[in-house]
Amino acid sequence: MALRNVTVGTTHLLECGTCEGIWLDADTLQRICAEREAQAAVLNLPADPGGDTDIDKPIRYIPCPVCHQLMNRENFAHCSAVIVDVCRQHGTWFDKDELRRTVEFIRAGGFEKDRARELEEIKNERRRLEAVKQQGSTLDPGMMAGSRDTNCSVGASAIDLLFNILR
Repeated sequence: MALRNVTVGTTHLLECGTCEGIWLDADTLQRICAEREAQAAVLNLPADPGGDTDIDKPIRYIPCPVCHQLMNRENFAHCSAVIVDVCRQHGTWFDKDELRRTVEFIRAGGFEKDRARELEEIKNERRRLEAVKQQGSTLDPGMMAGSRDTNCSVGASAIDLLFNILR
């Protein structure tokens, strides 16, 4: 994968001359996510109107351009419907048009939607743990799986610990 330096607005990117994919280190990606000016420059990149959707693409794992280890495929922000390739140590690979689609997701309030989803998941988990905690205090220790010779308070302590961590 031969990458060339490209400047988009004031942002320096690495682009593949063959597939037009873009490599961003973590700092550059974070700056694009945070700065509207950098986002506007990305949105001015030409779109690929006839491009494949993620569903049309065969799934393939690609190596990190820095360490050459296979990267993980992830849904950007867990809910964007843009599947990117991530090396946790070095950065993120965006196939052609994925960076523009990611910025569109951000500008449409995608991060706020993701935060709301995460908060709802935390609230649901708290409710579930509270229900388990309430049930745990009324259960006979002999009825708990694997607790014939153990004290019920060990299980309740673990539940209390999880509950307090989630607070």
